[in-house]
Amino acid sequence: MQMVWLTALGVGGATVIGAVIGFFFRKMSHRHSDIILSFAAGVMLAAAVIGLILPSLEGGGDWAVVVTAAGILLGALCLNLLDRLVPHLHRLSGVDQEAHPDQAKSINKVLLFVTAIAIHNLPEGIAAGVGFGTGNTAEAITIAAGIALQNIPEGMVIIAPMLAAGISPRRTFIAAAMTGLVEVLGTLLGYLAVSISAAILPFALAFAGGTMLYVISDEMIPETHAHGSERGATWALLLGFILMLAMTHYLG
Repeated sequence: MQMVWLTALGVGGATVIGAVIGFFFRKMSHRHSDIILSFAAGVMLAAAVIGLILPSLEGGGDWAVVVTAAGILLGALCLNLLDRLVPHLHRLSGVDQEAHPDQAKSINKVLLFVTAIAIHNLPEGIAAGVGFGTGNTAEAITIAAGIALQNIPEGMVIIAPMLAAGISPRRTFIAAAMTGLVEVLGTLLGYLAVSISAAILPFALAFAGGTMLYVISDEMIPETHAHGSERGATWALLLGFILMLAMTHYLG
C-alpha cells in the first residue's frame, strides 16, 4: 500500500511540478508558448492513442470496437456539451464578468481545457491503480512513469493561458493542483476496487481518450496555429508524439 501511495502522489505531483515550471515561463512569447503547447499536444495524442484507446480495444472483449468507439464519442460529446451547457465557467476564475466582459469567452475555453485534463486524469489513475491491485507492480510502475512524464507539460501549459485570461496566480495554481489530485484519487480507486475498475476500465480509457482527442483538435492545434508558428508547432507536436511513443516502447 505504501508503494501505491507513493506512486499516486508521484503521478499527481508531476502535474504540480509542471505547474511550478509554468509559472517561471509564464511570460514567454506566443511562438515559444505555441511550441510548448504543441509539444504537449503531441504527448497527449500519443497517450490518448497508445496509452488509452489501444488498451481499451485490447480489454474490451467481443465488443471491443463498439465499447471503444462509444467511449471515444461520448468523451468528445461530454467536452462539447460542457462547452455549450456550462457558459459560466468564468465564475470559477474569480474575474468580474461585468468589469471584464471580453474575458468571459476566453476564460471558458481555458477552463474547458483544464476540465478535459482533469477528466482524463481519473481513468489514467485507475489504470495505474489496477496494476497494483492485481499484483502486477512492474506494469503499474511503467504506466505511472509514462503518465507522470505526460503530466509535466500538461501542468506547464495550464498556467500561461489561465494567467493570460486574468485568473489570479493563486486560483491558477489551485486549479492545476486539483487536476493532479484527481489522478491521485483515480490511482487509489483503481487499487481499492480492482474488480469494479477492471469491468469499466475499457470504456473509461476510451472515454478519456475521446476527451483528449477532442481538446487536442478543438482547442490545442487551432491555438498553436493562430500566431504564425504553424511549422514550429507541427514539428513540436511530432516530437512530443515520438517521445511518448519511445517511452511506451522502452518502458513497456
